[in-house]
Amino acid sequence: PRIRSGSRSWSPTPTKASSTRSRRSCPAPPGRVCRVHFARHVSRALGTARSKPVNALIGTIFAQTTPETVIDCYQQVTASLARSGFTEVADTLERAEPDLTAFATMPTENWRKLWSNNPIERLNREIKRRADLVQIFPDRGSVTRLIGAILLEQHEEWHYGERRYLSEVSTRRLIDTLTKDTRDPYSALAISA
Repeated sequence: PRIRSGSRSWSPTPTKASSTRSRRSCPAPPGRVCRVHFARHVSRALGTARSKPVNALIGTIFAQTTPETVIDCYQQVTASLARSGFTEVADTLERAEPDLTAFATMPTENWRKLWSNNPIERLNREIKRRADLVQIFPDRGSVTRLIGAILLEQHEEWHYGERRYLSEVSTRRLIDTLTKDTRDPYSALAISA
């Protein structure tokens, strides 16, 4: 799908040439990554035969059962890879630590669903599918309205639908976990006054 704007056109999805170009120039997976995409990146960079033991070692991080052991194992795996001559993988692993270990800050019953970004990928595929149906957008506003409608529909399905990605109890625990460390914004005003 393309948006015509005078003599220029804009596409909401990257072209094959731009994704090939970014893959060649980017040593680490761009943006936020899940464990599956990180493993694919390692396989692509090292080749299948060399990546199997490396990915098995990285997989031990996600087999841990407590946040502390996840972080400890992550550091041990990174150090082990650096010692074994996989310095580029160790550096990439070090840079990806905030994304790959973000699940460990949440309640353990949600880990399996949080360490993957499958729901977001599914949503992106749906946006692409619907944009491909329309094919041409008269302006940016029209593509924004289409994507906004898809996102609203998905939000309602995730929030109110019968098939929820996380149960209400899990969602409440997640919200409590995310908000327990934040301060009341009005308390800062009282202190500064």
